[in-house]
Amino acid sequence: MPYWQNWSGRLGEKVRDIHFARSQGDIAGLIGGLGSTAVRLRVAGAGHSHAPLVVGTDRVLDLSGLSGVIACDQDRMTATIRAGTPIYTLGAVLQEAGMALKSQGDIDRQTLAGACATGTHGSGRYLQNLSASIESLTLVDGQGKVRVCSATHQGTDFEALKVGLGAFGVVTEIEIAVRESFKLKEQGFSLTGDELMAQLEGFDDSHDRFEFFWQPQQDQAMVKIMVETDEEPVYPVAEEGKRCAYNYEVLPNHRPHRHTEMEYSIAAEHGPACFAEIRALLQTEFQEVAWPVEYRRVAQDDAWLSNAYQRDTVTISVHQDVNADETQYYQACETIFKRYRGRPHWGKVHYLEGAALADLYPKWREWWQMRDMFDPKQRFLNDFLRAVRPS
Repeated sequence: MPYWQNWSGRLGEKVRDIHFARSQGDIAGLIGGLGSTAVRLRVAGAGHSHAPLVVGTDRVLDLSGLSGVIACDQDRMTATIRAGTPIYTLGAVLQEAGMALKSQGDIDRQTLAGACATGTHGSGRYLQNLSASIESLTLVDGQGKVRVCSATHQGTDFEALKVGLGAFGVVTEIEIAVRESFKLKEQGFSLTGDELMAQLEGFDDSHDRFEFFWQPQQDQAMVKIMVETDEEPVYPVAEEGKRCAYNYEVLPNHRPHRHTEMEYSIAAEHGPACFAEIRALLQTEFQEVAWPVEYRRVAQDDAWLSNAYQRDTVTISVHQDVNADETQYYQACETIFKRYRGRPHWGKVHYLEGAALADLYPKWREWWQMRDMFDPKQRFLNDFLRAVRPS
């Protein structure tokens, strides 16, 4: 039996088979051919998730062969892109068309569909997560039917599909709103923990693109501020914190060290206080942790399962080496995040059950009802999704 594992190697299992799809017709035929069987199917993107979204299934579908930009519409400022397209391949292609993604994350190894399905985001107080820019989706539902979904077809219910966790069907194409091509200039500098805390609210209020990594053992923060610029790109691209180039050359970073990660989204006004508690926790109870804490900003949106659903957000991420047992550390962090009604990132570690998730997401039950219309046989529900499903 073939073996699937995620990027870090922490999550993996033997499955009946891994099917490499290269066309929408192949995917429709595969799902339609399952008939009345109880076989479960999950799509694997780049495997960059730390959450059990693929394991706990019978078959895995690999969409890496379904890649590339289909069309760029200059009038509507949209790009139609195949679901398995790695984000790192999009920048230059869109830039040649005078376009750019509105936002993207610190990592660009994910596939577009996987990043959208889990609510992946960048950093900026006016920047929404990637899925907020979705204009339409083409997917194959649980019965093998190809469906085009958009606000035109579903109305406001389309917001359910934008962060879909791979549970509505197999997404094959995404039409996404883009913006004009742009360049960024990055400024990086260090602050002590005390200096950071004294200035944190001011950074939040005065910079559109702001983030930091705080190193607990040194009590030092690497702060990054980025501004749009008309300056010419400086090549070769400099090290992180000193870059001036096109957006897709400045925003992503190379993070090769394998790790696990927990990230929670907190209402923006509570971000500094929540970080202060996480900092104190590391300084008093987990002094052995060497991995940094990351702090970013995200603007609110209306996707039903978005971590930024109807509230401007601060995201706080904690990390640990993949070979270390992170459980006690992450559980202690999660206790703090829960006090601030934090919402966990769908692609990262958390320990919440269905009732807790229902309390955090006002549209939780409606999301599941909508999902069941696309997949009444529960074909796309793995062990994790079945465990959190409302009874």
